[in-house]
Amino acid sequence: MITEKAPGKLYIAGEYAVVENGYPAILVALDQFVTCTIEESAQEVGQIISRQYNNDQLSWRRLGDQMVVDKRDNPFSYILSAIRVTEEYARTFGRDLRIFNIHIDSQLDSANGRKYGLGSSAAVTVATVKALCRFYNLPVNKDQIFKLAAIAHFEVQGNGSLGDVAASVYGGWISYHSFDRQWLAQQRKYLDLKTIIDLPWPDLNIESLTAPKNLELLIGWTGKPASTSQLVDKISLFKARRQTEYHHFLEKSKSCIQRMVDGFHCQDLEAIKNEIRYNRDLLKQLGTNSGVNIETESLSRLCQIAESFGGAAKTSGAGGGDCGIVAIDSNSNFGNVLKSWAKNHIEQLPLSVHFIDNAKSFKKSVKHHLSYIHK
Repeated sequence: MITEKAPGKLYIAGEYAVVENGYPAILVALDQFVTCTIEESAQEVGQIISRQYNNDQLSWRRLGDQMVVDKRDNPFSYILSAIRVTEEYARTFGRDLRIFNIHIDSQLDSANGRKYGLGSSAAVTVATVKALCRFYNLPVNKDQIFKLAAIAHFEVQGNGSLGDVAASVYGGWISYHSFDRQWLAQQRKYLDLKTIIDLPWPDLNIESLTAPKNLELLIGWTGKPASTSQLVDKISLFKARRQTEYHHFLEKSKSCIQRMVDGFHCQDLEAIKNEIRYNRDLLKQLGTNSGVNIETESLSRLCQIAESFGGAAKTSGAGGGDCGIVAIDSNSNFGNVLKSWAKNHIEQLPLSVHFIDNAKSFKKSVKHHLSYIHK
């Protein structure tokens, strides 16, 4: 039996701009996980069982090297895509494909099914890829796991930056520049998967960041889930209609993230906080110009409360609901933020930054130098 897990994530800054090739964002991995357990099946039928999808069960068989699913309509798209892509990769190493059972468990949604916007689809994709790479004994490092999971996720969702996949693979705080997904789609038509994985991907850049020791990250949830894909699609319409304004937004966002990364490099909390505030203003203006409600009334209240106690706050991710984040000095009395949030029906998510042990399991693992933020 093989078990692997992948953490959830939150965006700190750079949302929307990061969907464009080469534009950066900053993300953080969190200590809530999707866990994938895999074991060989003793029968001719394999099963996928997921608590993430209300304990639904999917049965499948082999027809040669093909995976044949018994149900036409199913909620397991990301898991199935991760299996298809990883097994395609396994065949390039001459591995014989086997029948197995997979169990998925998730901490990224609440017990009653509420979604917090922590990147559960990316985490389940990464966890499944990692487990299958071990199951088939594939010689992979984090860069290769990222590329496999990114392909699997992109072939289901069809948009987005894949930054959430990167956060689930690398852990900790990262700066992420999105790659050229049109290039990837074209290469999938002509090149075998191993060649694509071994190639450098245009515009892709992932850097691990070390946060200042006095940075305390607070996460508030508004109680309203949001659809990232739908919001990104709406911004795409704005991009098509008002290209000059959209380009100005992109360049301002890029400069903001570059200054924020410098703040991480210099261990300068105030510089990081200033850029979080600036990025919030950029996103609010984008929402106003596009007619997309990025910062909802609840998210605005979350931010105002945090700012009144010295924190720097903004929406996280696509907005429209879900979470807001706050960077605040750990030496301050940030408990006042949490008390005021509670009075305003904003739920604190008591999560910590999750760092991934680079010496673990995978061969040729890329080394990243990280430090832990002490609560």
